[in-house]
Amino acid sequence: MNNRHTVLVQENEVGEQFIEFPEEMIKEANWKEGDDLKWTDNKDGTWTLSKVDKDKVWVMVECISMFRQRYMVQAPIDHPEYALDTVTMNEAKEFSQLHLGETIVSHRVMTEEQALELSDEDNAYLKDWTDEMKIQNLFTQKSDIINK
Repeated sequence: MNNRHTVLVQENEVGEQFIEFPEEMIKEANWKEGDDLKWTDNKDGTWTLSKVDKDKVWVMVECISMFRQRYMVQAPIDHPEYALDTVTMNEAKEFSQLHLGETIVSHRVMTEEQALELSDEDNAYLKDWTDEMKIQNLFTQKSDIINK
């Protein structure tokens, strides 16, 4: 849902601030009394509200990905081992590769805040993205998983 609503911050007689959500907005968002809402600062003066799903967690899974790579290197006939130096020095062109699979080495449950912090560490070039953009593009949500 990408509907936008503008609501005003109001103040009661003792100076406490509050927001009243229009019924139409509550119905569209499928919210009900008692739901927990997550407030995400869009860093442009607006906020995104989303219902917290208490039945799901974020799990960070770390893997090692393995490839078989081949290089075709010309070397002196009397020193074919020189080809190994060319590859070690990253001076060879890749001839072909084959993905051999991934091995899971660890996993752990993280809060969304921890996951977003890790995202900023691992992907510093995306720090200016909103939290929602990071979740949409970098996190695998239940709705992204295709049932086979």
